[in-house]
Amino acid sequence: MLFGRNKKNPIKIADKKIVKWTYATCGYCSVGCSMEIGTNSDGKVVGSRGVGDAHVNQGKLCVKGIFEHELFESSGRGDKPLIRDSIHQGYREISWDSAAETMADKIRQIQQTYGRDSFAVVSTGQLLTEEFYTLGKLTRGVIGTNNYDGNTTLCMASAVSGYKRSFGSDGPPGCYDDFEHTDCLMAWGSNLPEQHPIIYWRLQEAREKRDFPIIVIDPRVTMLAQKADIHLAITPGTDVVLQNALMYVILNENLEDRDYIAANTVGFEQLEAEVQKYDPASASAICGINEDMIRHVARVYAKADSAMSIWTMGINQSTHGSDGVVGINNLNLITGNIGKPGGTSLSITGQCNAMGTREWSSCSGLPGYRALENPEHREEIGKFWNVDPEFFPKKRGLAQTDIFPAIEAGHIKGLWLVATNPMTSMPNTERTRKILEKLDFLVVQDSYVDVETTQYAHLYLPAATWAEKEGVFTNTERRVNIVRKVTDAPGESKADLDIFNLLAKQFEKSNEMNFPEKPADVFNEMRELSKGRLVDISGMDHDLIEKSRGIQWPYTEQQVAAKETPPPGGKRLYTEDGSFSYADGMAKLIPLPFIDNNEVPDEDFPFWLNTGRLVEHFHTRTKTGKLGNTNKYSPIPFMEINPDAAYEMGISQGEYVRCVSRRGDAVVMAMLTQRVPRNMVFIPFHFFDCVNRLTLGLLDPHSRQPAYKQSAMKIEILQDQKAAAQLSKEMRSF
Repeated sequence: MLFGRNKKNPIKIADKKIVKWTYATCGYCSVGCSMEIGTNSDGKVVGSRGVGDAHVNQGKLCVKGIFEHELFESSGRGDKPLIRDSIHQGYREISWDSAAETMADKIRQIQQTYGRDSFAVVSTGQLLTEEFYTLGKLTRGVIGTNNYDGNTTLCMASAVSGYKRSFGSDGPPGCYDDFEHTDCLMAWGSNLPEQHPIIYWRLQEAREKRDFPIIVIDPRVTMLAQKADIHLAITPGTDVVLQNALMYVILNENLEDRDYIAANTVGFEQLEAEVQKYDPASASAICGINEDMIRHVARVYAKADSAMSIWTMGINQSTHGSDGVVGINNLNLITGNIGKPGGTSLSITGQCNAMGTREWSSCSGLPGYRALENPEHREEIGKFWNVDPEFFPKKRGLAQTDIFPAIEAGHIKGLWLVATNPMTSMPNTERTRKILEKLDFLVVQDSYVDVETTQYAHLYLPAATWAEKEGVFTNTERRVNIVRKVTDAPGESKADLDIFNLLAKQFEKSNEMNFPEKPADVFNEMRELSKGRLVDISGMDHDLIEKSRGIQWPYTEQQVAAKETPPPGGKRLYTEDGSFSYADGMAKLIPLPFIDNNEVPDEDFPFWLNTGRLVEHFHTRTKTGKLGNTNKYSPIPFMEINPDAAYEMGISQGEYVRCVSRRGDAVVMAMLTQRVPRNMVFIPFHFFDCVNRLTLGLLDPHSRQPAYKQSAMKIEILQDQKAAAQLSKEMRSF
């Protein structure tokens, strides 16, 4: 008899005595997973679980979602407003009324002295959409500054810009169901298993049913690249060259969809002329992909009955980010792969509600994808808000990445940061530090008082987080889903919506406007403004959204009147001829000349520096760095380095080294792996005083998004490993 055969010890799941489950949507990445939060009889939040009948995640959660309920008792939360006269003094407590009055007085003083645009606002991709809408109303209609943006400029601005240039509007045209219909998937700079695990599960499930090829374009051997049929290890920053070369093959071998091109696009002749400059042999020398492989990939993609492209930061965070998105759109337009099942250009968004800020925050325009440049749009919103349309600017102001240099130059004197942490997220940390020190008045509004940027603030406002409040998110596939309130925020913390409304009352101008206090009433305003727009949500309400486990827009009041229940999924944009958002209904094919303006390795700085994320962490670790069940996997900064390069330099596994660029230095632990080529290192971007001490952050000319992934650096050996280990620990956020 086998030893122990009759002595099995089955796994037992601890009974947490949960008496109530509350519906919510995950507050981390953009997948939009439906979940429930469990509360015990003492009112304590003790568990998270996926919702089985939700179309997006079908009961599954990634490691961050599984432990998300622990956020409510995480350390470092702020619970009272704090103020100080100088960043060299200590904080003192202040009442909410005094905080709002002081903030309004400072804003007025700065604007009266230096002009309306001398006070800037930078928000996030993590507020509830009702809060985004209210902040936009406050900023555009009351405060009146045109220097207003979201930190989504650091992650998704190139996708927005590329969609607008190609299709006439923002808005991802595809959906997750496209995985189930596609015959070929191309992933550009996207590592789904670590960035968006549940989307990766959807992809894998679809692939098991229908064995279609996956092509990954990424300089690093990511987890997705390991699962791919073809991995193209491209030279960083040269995606446009590869895209042009693929189109060269498609057009020269007559693999394009001429009927679709004629019926739905303009600019084909100009595009065709440009791509003729990028034959595979010439392109190979630039992008590093074998010319025969370029021809093979082009044929596979073009000959598929339906083909789709997805991308994330590998495309967006580049000096050619917007062009890279346009290139993907060009590729799909000439092959007829827009608006049909399995054929799409699908940007995989970063933050849980980056789509909400794009749709409703008024950062780059006005609510519902309206443009400041359009007088009819200014008139519509002015009438609805009871604001003189002439009060609105006639064009968009500075993006976040231009706001900081404007502070440096003395043009902006005050800044309000809402749930964003530029001391860790912005490139060139030392420059950012000096910029924040120049401000006359900095407000940090955040759930965590110990967020790194707070050390440069004059006023700190404690905000509720995630399911301590109620409202909606929009996910990558345009699905609006709801977060119900699970528990109260600590101490005197307020929901961001309540903070915005409190500040609005300090301005006389707001007396002529309506600032609803309840999230459902704010949503009703948004519904009204959405009617007839691409982003039509007029058929939705909070209860229907929860009942449906999320609803994709557009979903209109006409559909409700016709008693059309929201479909579980599969809604696509641009499904009919002449349906694009330009006035003529046509998409634009845009020629893309390649301008090589990257910082590249040289004798002094011989390594490419690549950055990215880890599955266990989120952004600047403000949340995940506080949770033992996520932080334990990566508690300190590290660097992936090729074993051959490490051997040549005498670097051992687990040894600390100093990485040096032209901007600064950072100490990290070396991890030897074949995932990176010999002339490249990879460092996660989550850690304070680490990789962004090195990054250059050149900007894309269209989107103003930084190029985090194309920098050069060198590596120095550290003799005192004990001191280096201590320094690395000090570089942690918490």
